[in-house]
Formats: sequence, C-alpha cells, structure tokens
Amino acid sequence: MYLLDMFAKKMKLPDAGEALPGRPEPLPTAETHFVNGRQLKGPFLENLETAMFGMGCFWGVERRFWRIEGVHVTAVGYSAGTTPNPTYQEVCTGQTGHNEVVLVVFDPQTVTYDEMLRAFWEGHDPTQGMRQGNDMGTQYRSGIYTFSPAQQQAAEASRQRYQAALRAAGHKGTISTEIRPAGPFYYAEDYHQQYLAKNPNGYCGGGGTGVACPAGAGVPAA
Repeated sequence: MYLLDMFAKKMKLPDAGEALPGRPEPLPTAETHFVNGRQLKGPFLENLETAMFGMGCFWGVERRFWRIEGVHVTAVGYSAGTTPNPTYQEVCTGQTGHNEVVLVVFDPQTVTYDEMLRAFWEGHDPTQGMRQGNDMGTQYRSGIYTFSPAQQQAAEASRQRYQAALRAAGHKGTISTEIRPAGPFYYAEDYHQQYLAKNPNGYCGGGGTGVACPAGAGVPAA
C-alpha cells in the first residue's frame, strides 16, 4: 500500500500546501558549460533569446538542444513547481510540483524560436501526460514555458499545428503539453549539467512520435 501511495503522489501535482518546503539558497552547480565552456548563468547578451522546455528526462533533452547551431548555452534544472531550490531527490518524490526542464539560450538571428519549437515537438511524445516512455511522474510531463507574449502565441499555434499533424498521421493521442509563462528556473546539481557529454553511454530516454512538425507559426517571437 505504501508503494502504491508513493506512486500515486508522483503522478499528481501537489497542492501548494502539500509541497516540500525547499530552501532559500540555490544549490551549488557548475559555472561553465561542459561542452562549449560558456558561462552557464546569465546575465546573457541582449541579442540572445531564452526558451525553456520539459520533454522527459532532461539529460537527453539538453543534448538535443546544445547540438543545434545558434544555441549559445543550455542548462538543466527544475521549474513549473512550488518548492524553492529543490534537490533532484526531492523532485523525484513528486512533491515539489517541478518539471525537469532545459533552459536554452540562443541567437534568433541564427536559429528561430519556431525551430526551437520544432525540435521540442519532434523530440518526444507530447500525448503521454505525466510520463515520457518508461519514465513516470509529474517531473516528466511535456511543457513549454514562455518568456514573452510572442513566445506564448507561437507555442500555442505550434501545438495546434502539431495536433493536426498527429491526427493526419493516424496518431490517436491528444497533446497534453502545458504551455504557460516561465516561472523561476532552479539550476540542477553539477553532475546533471551536460550529463551525456560527461557520460556518453548514459541513459537518454525520450523518443518522438515519428511525426514531423509543420514549419511556420506565422508569429514572430522576438
């Protein structure tokens, strides 16, 4: 019964009063990106734009984005929950409300936000609710967390396009992706940052639907 109760908690977002208390100070983490050596934390140059996505286990998701030309830096962390400065172990209980997310800082003159969205939709299955493949729990939910009204509009338009593409391809799932303004981003512990560069044979997880995302939101995301 105890294990069933713990599993049920991992699959349901906690109310604010149920969430773990966390801590006032940020967790220690890396200072620079393990792959490109750039500063992991801002402030970033004004010509750069920021995006944030949840697509399942953040190890494989981060690698997908740092490989894209025009991406300045990436970092993994926790967001869209309640507990301040949570640890990975706390997030795994399901009692922080946080999602495993990747922060992506990119040059919009080289790669557009619409291309970021395409990588998001094609890089996982957004119809699985509180899971991604064999990874189950609220921390693995699909999410787009936006930093401007233009990003919000572009994300919502892309969700409609991708749902139509799924239906046209015979995929019966309904997209469960949450799209909302970005809240605080808490950097994950040092060993999580660029994990698959440090551990090339490490667990990747994820996997898409095999359905391509139509290009062109028709909305500028500057």
